[in-house]
Amino acid sequence: MVFAHDTEVALVAAAHLVNTAGRGEERLPDPAALAEFYAANGWTGRHERTTAELRSVRALRPRLRRLWDADEDEVVEIVNALLREAKALPQLVRHDAWPYHLHATPSDAPLADRMAVEAAMAMVDVVREGELRRLRICDFPDCDNVFVDLSKNRSKRFCDAGCGNRAAVNAYRARRAAR
Repeated sequence: MVFAHDTEVALVAAAHLVNTAGRGEERLPDPAALAEFYAANGWTGRHERTTAELRSVRALRPRLRRLWDADEDEVVEIVNALLREAKALPQLVRHDAWPYHLHATPSDAPLADRMAVEAAMAMVDVVREGELRRLRICDFPDCDNVFVDLSKNRSKRFCDAGCGNRAAVNAYRARRAAR
């Protein structure tokens, strides 16, 4: 394991959230889609299922996306701003099947604030461990999805949207055509 389990979960959830703003395709079109995203990424606590909540979650995406492009100093600025704006106060909590882990907002805080703080807290670990290079952008042409490389040897090149399979098929076809 590269990071603590809750850090890895938060990093992956942040990448999934960023990727909902795909090229010209809105993957969080309505509150129902946000509810599916909420459940699929294991979020707990307050969830209003309103258009206002959806707008605030969508507004968070570009700020999180910037984390994948920024240098260390800018990442720290973004993380500190997210934590400051949400008035984060880290505390150890235990809920559901999870052992003790950090939460920095109460469970009744707005969803976008909780998402921002979870991502920011995870980024604290990434920066402290000097592992920003684990934040990657998919190598497949025409894919700008982000992901977190949690492999031991830092060798992951493609997102989880099937780009690795498409790259392998393209390479196979190119080899066959060359024969």
